Amino acid sequence: MARRTPLSFDPIAEAAANWTRAGWGEVAPGMALVTSIMRAHQILLARVDAVLAPFGLTFSRFEVLMLLDFSRHGHLPLSRIGQRLQVHPASVTNAIDRLEAAALVERTAHPTDGRTTLAAITAAGRTLAHDAAAALNREVFAAVGVDDGQAGAIVEALAQLRRHAGDFTEG
Repeated sequence: MARRTPLSFDPIAEAAANWTRAGWGEVAPGMALVTSIMRAHQILLARVDAVLAPFGLTFSRFEVLMLLDFSRHGHLPLSRIGQRLQVHPASVTNAIDRLEAAALVERTAHPTDGRTTLAAITAAGRTLAHDAAAALNREVFAAVGVDDGQAGAIVEALAQLRRHAGDFTEG
């Protein structure tokens, strides 16, 4: 990922000032928050994509592999994968199709419910997931750009936003 020359000012702070001058000062903090999160998403996704590319994975496929790896039996119904990752069923199907084509997961019939298909992680999928996780731990998660206290505060603030949006109800 090519590094650009940093700006000498914060463009989001400038946008918030412009919002205020335009008469929208009451919503300028919200605009700045949304814009900051969107920019942070771009930054982090680029870093994650760069680390996962050599493994032939996208973050969504990595998430599926890790979810299966962490599951009790190494397999889950496709519907449960969608619920846990909070994605549309078509996205799960696409991810499983690609992971299956790479021999990282396999579809199996549910032993007691003939209507349910399970995705099961293969030995190759576990190995790749662990290798990719080690790379992400080393190259992204160990140094995200904020200290642990800040990270905890950001995670809690975003959990409040997600709870308000209906992602979950507990906590």
